[in-house]
Amino acid sequence: MAEDKSFQDRVRRIGELVEEVESIADPGVRASTKELMQSLMDLHGSVLERTLDVISETGEPGIELIEKLGGDPIVSGVLVLYGLHPDDMDTRVLKAVERVKPQLRKQGCEVEALESEEGVVRLTVRTGEHACGSTAKTIRANLEGVIYDAAPDIVSLTIEGLDEQVVSGFVALDSLIASCALATTDARLGSGGAA
Repeated sequence: MAEDKSFQDRVRRIGELVEEVESIADPGVRASTKELMQSLMDLHGSVLERTLDVISETGEPGIELIEKLGGDPIVSGVLVLYGLHPDDMDTRVLKAVERVKPQLRKQGCEVEALESEEGVVRLTVRTGEHACGSTAKTIRANLEGVIYDAAPDIVSLTIEGLDEQVVSGFVALDSLIASCALATTDARLGSGGAA
C-alpha cells in the first residue's frame, strides 16, 4: 500500500535526522535541538491523549472508534509511540498471533504464544514433517513481521521450533516444490495485509 510506504519513508527519514542531531558538534545547539524535539513530542502526545479522551466520552461508539484506530497499521504505531494504544503489549502480541494462525495452518504449521510479558515474547511453531528450509525461513519472516508490526515495543522475540526442524522420510520432488511455492505465495499475499 502506497500510504504505508510513504509513512515508513517518513519514519525512516525522522530516524536519519535524529542521528544527524546526535552528531551536532556544538553541545548547546545539540541540547536545544533535542529539547525542541522533546517539546514537540510532548505537545503531540498531550493532544493525542486529549483527542482519545474526547472520543471515549462519546460512549460505546467512541470506544469502538478507538479500538479501530488501534487496529490501523499506521495509527497503531503512533499510539504505541506515545503510550496510548488501547491494548497493552501482551494483548497486541496475542491478537497478532491469532490473526496469523489461519495462514500458517494452510502451510501445515501451528503457532502458539508460550510467553508474552514484560516485553519478552516467546513463540513455538510446529511444522509438518515435510516442510522445507525455505518454508521455515518464510514462516519466521512472516511471524517476525506480524509481531513487530503489532508490538514494536517488545524487548525480545524468540521463535522456537523452526531451526531444529528435521525432515524425515521420502518426499517426492514435485510435492516439495509445490509445498515451497505455496508457502512463498501465501507469505507474499499475507505480508501485504498482515499488521
